[in-house]
Amino acid sequence: MNDHPLVACHECDLLHRIHSLPEGSAAKCTRCGSTLYTHKADSLDRTIAFVIAGLILFVLSNAYPLLILKKEGLFQEATLIQGVFELYRQNMWGLSGLVFLTCILVPGFQLTGLLYVLLPLKFNRVSWMSAHVFRLVRKLQPWGMMEVFMLGILVSIVKLAKMASIVPGLSLYSFGFLIFVLAGAVTFLDPHLVWDHLDKNR
Repeated sequence: MNDHPLVACHECDLLHRIHSLPEGSAAKCTRCGSTLYTHKADSLDRTIAFVIAGLILFVLSNAYPLLILKKEGLFQEATLIQGVFELYRQNMWGLSGLVFLTCILVPGFQLTGLLYVLLPLKFNRVSWMSAHVFRLVRKLQPWGMMEVFMLGILVSIVKLAKMASIVPGLSLYSFGFLIFVLAGAVTFLDPHLVWDHLDKNR
């Protein structure tokens, strides 16, 4: 195998050989000056920390009520998965599937997939099918649109506040923090470093 694999510029498609970089530095395209790849400091450790925190928040987001509705002494709680089933019950199958995909399935797979790939690499080991799992995680990344769902929840709270008292549940707070934690994991993730480790430990 070539000791220096190639990478194509995302802007002009010029091929470059991948070389090791000092921590915190970036490789630029010789033609257009766009960033080809970076070497992020402590990428594995930081990404794993964000992923573990994300998994905890993900469990809280799905286990506890999202909103609590109070009206005339009556209380009604709704979890995230209950919201998905309620949309399905009201014949909003497309919206129900989209919420389930973008707010539950994709974020859950992203977090578990990253932990499955990165944690063994921390100890210079490779899990079974790691390359395929990591490739799928990267492809599904654009489908994680929890911030859009959060915006919809906030709009709904404003509208429902005129009809009854709305109490945000623990899930709403953990869901909000999960959005930032996932963004942090993506920010600190160094895909080129991961592929390099997978290639060396294959």
